[in-house]
Amino acid sequence: MRILFDQGVPVPRRRHLADHSIETAAELRWATLSDRQRLDRAEADGFDLLITTDGNLKHQQVLTGRRLAILVLSTTSWPRIRRRATDVAQAVDALSAGDYQDLQIQ
Repeated sequence: MRILFDQGVPVPRRRHLADHSIETAAELRWATLSDRQRLDRAEADGFDLLITTDGNLKHQQVLTGRRLAILVLSTTSWPRIRRRATDVAQAVDALSAGDYQDLQIQ
């Protein structure tokens, strides 16, 4: 699966998804794009999944009809995300095209 990490997603998370191809918005120089532009570009460039920490995305963007799956992590805290590495990996593997999932991480 080809995954895009949005700003706020800790880059070390990449190591825990080794079976997937991962790029970041910063690496692609997409940091200045609006959310809509980033979603459109990710789909056009063949990404399967966007992992983000932007919990407002579903309220700010029309996500219906998108091919891109979206996983929203509830925190940017790497120690908290690392403790839930298995849950994140399972969520990634369970998502299909167009799915949206909020993953609460305490």
